[in-house]
Amino acid sequence: MEQRIALYFQDKHPVSYELEMARYAEERGITEIWQADTRLARDCVVMMGALLAETRFTRVGSGVLPIWTRNPAVIAASWSTMWELAGPTPDGRSRAMLGLGAWWEPIASRVGEDRRRPLKALRENIEAIRSLFTMEEVSYEGEFVSLDRVRLDVAYGDRGPRDIPIYLGATGPKALELAGELCDGVVLNYVVTPDYIRQAVHRVAEGARRSGRTIDEIDRPELLVCSLSDDDPDEAVRTGKSLVAYYLGTEPHIMEASGADPDLVARVQEVVGWPATEADYRRAADLIPDDLARSLMAVGTTTECMDTVAEFVDAGVTCPILYPLMDDMVPVIDAFANWTP
Repeated sequence: MEQRIALYFQDKHPVSYELEMARYAEERGITEIWQADTRLARDCVVMMGALLAETRFTRVGSGVLPIWTRNPAVIAASWSTMWELAGPTPDGRSRAMLGLGAWWEPIASRVGEDRRRPLKALRENIEAIRSLFTMEEVSYEGEFVSLDRVRLDVAYGDRGPRDIPIYLGATGPKALELAGELCDGVVLNYVVTPDYIRQAVHRVAEGARRSGRTIDEIDRPELLVCSLSDDDPDEAVRTGKSLVAYYLGTEPHIMEASGADPDLVARVQEVVGWPATEADYRRAADLIPDDLARSLMAVGTTTECMDTVAEFVDAGVTCPILYPLMDDMVPVIDAFANWTP
């Protein structure tokens, strides 16, 4: 059976090139894209609208939208607009997918957001947005979300329910359980090992049982870095290591999930701060052992990358979301188009 494959767009490549690659990927049979809300570099809503307009049946999701940046009514209206813009896939599913997350430090505090009780805030946002997607009037009174007789007041066109799947970008155990309990799927994080994925899937299953569901009813796409080159696999590995260094140096939740040695993390953090430069990442890459990079991402030759992606699928990932790190995305798209592990 052919494996679902998606692409992950951040801000490494020019916007025009990403749109070109979205069209090319669709032609080659890769019909899912997850767009990052990247630091303060690219807004996922803008990019998703462009990607949906430039493709015919590709599904596009936010990977992921921070709940602190918009209120749930505005989020629901934005995705309703994309639902209208894109139309359904040939099999009737929404082309727009909503991935939500709790943002991360140090960005949140530096822009004045207090990420207190993020699990409670996520729950309220998910519940409110799902209610708004019914197109009925919604009142909701929580600690973080307050809606007083609010509805998506579409005056013209289709006023029927928006069957838009909701995903939660989750790394920690409680967030993973929340995804299983409330959401259609979970966007699993990257720069982690297959063993972490197995544990994460178990947590999602625990959450699913709370709402009377099984793990098979919860979609489990995972962000997975892919630095692929048959011409220069050593450089592909080093490019991957620079991203490992970035995350070990700046994102504690990923650092913990990666299983990296704390002494290594401390040495990396001496080189990489926030914001860091590409030169900082490259310097810190030399601190990262090759075997650590290979345990966390698909790096090296086409065969090596395919073998690694297969390990993550075996661990419970339903759809690898490949983040092409090399300047040329085409080899990654070509390698995984119509791929069967």
